[in-house]
Amino acid sequence: MQPPRPGGIINFPIREISNLQSCYMPFVLGGGLFIPSNRPVVLGDDVFVVTSLPESSERIPLTGKVIWISHRASGTRPAGFAIQLLGEEGIKFKNAAEKLLVGKLSSANPTFTL
Repeated sequence: MQPPRPGGIINFPIREISNLQSCYMPFVLGGGLFIPSNRPVVLGDDVFVVTSLPESSERIPLTGKVIWISHRASGTRPAGFAIQLLGEEGIKFKNAAEKLLVGKLSSANPTFTL
């Protein structure tokens, strides 16, 4: 994997469970995360995201590969892109996110993704 482009660090703290539920993508192999953003990206780009989970002040560095792009906001869905989480930090984030979302992943609440 190539390092992110200069200035490619994205700060995306997740402060509320509802926001995590809207952005987390459990159906992506290894876990996925939607990043609301107008930043120009291309499918396959490697990105570096610093995030946090609700109820925690720990900053989590994630690397991921862009797997989906939503260029325009639509209804309740903002513009942005999704990444497939990679590496050990990605696995830790996936496990922690799914623990926080127990019982909510199959909910009828709308998400920012598919």
